[in-house]
Amino acid sequence: LALSAASITYALDRSRHKMLCQKSQALQRCRSSVAMPRCVPSVRPQLPLGAAVQRPSLPVRTAALPDAGSFSVHDVAAAAPLFEISEGLETPIQAMYLVTLLGFLAVGAFLVVRQVLIRRELDESAKALGERIRVGEASCEDYFELGVILTRKKLFTQATKNLEKAKKLWDGDESELAQVHNALGFCYFQMERTDLAVAEYKQAVALQPGYVTAWNNLGDAHEKLKQWRDALTAYSEALSYAPSNEVALQRSEYCKQKIARLSTTAL
Repeated sequence: LALSAASITYALDRSRHKMLCQKSQALQRCRSSVAMPRCVPSVRPQLPLGAAVQRPSLPVRTAALPDAGSFSVHDVAAAAPLFEISEGLETPIQAMYLVTLLGFLAVGAFLVVRQVLIRRELDESAKALGERIRVGEASCEDYFELGVILTRKKLFTQATKNLEKAKKLWDGDESELAQVHNALGFCYFQMERTDLAVAEYKQAVALQPGYVTAWNNLGDAHEKLKQWRDALTAYSEALSYAPSNEVALQRSEYCKQKIARLSTTAL
């Protein structure tokens, strides 16, 4: 019994010593890990060629919105009149926009309808005059009217044929024949036959010296031919009969400037 008790006591002491050793070793490992931390080398990942590098997204700062509870009853009461005023102005502004839009639409519709009616009236008049010419009952005035209608429709080649016919058959007052020459000159001018236009305009002002429109047209034709002095003379004649004619005033000033520049260049 004494031997067995001694052996048991020895075994217990040995186990306690073993446990104490394990505890001391564990405590030393903890101290060493705290005192000298291990440095883990960073390893840079290898990306394949051509791969895009993804950068970390930065945090976005957003403005903090005021909380609904931060508004007091006094603030809401102070803003109430502004809301009422804005609501009161909204309806008149919308009505104004609507009236403006309707006005533009009405003007556009009026112009379109007007052009359609004018075109229809011209077509009917041209048809009636053409029928009279076809049966041989047309007069020189009919040829003139048909030429004017074709001019307004921008059919200048057909207009010149009828106006030339009216000039040959004219049996009325010579002062009225000036209108035929002026209309012929306008058609030739639009057809880029400026020399013929100048000749017709000169005949028009010769038959009716106070024909301001023909004088302005003659000045315009001389301008196209870069005959600035002749153009200035034509506009001066127009101003002698109509001193407040804006077309003649503007174009005469322009011709004076061109003549002055040419004189300076020649010097």
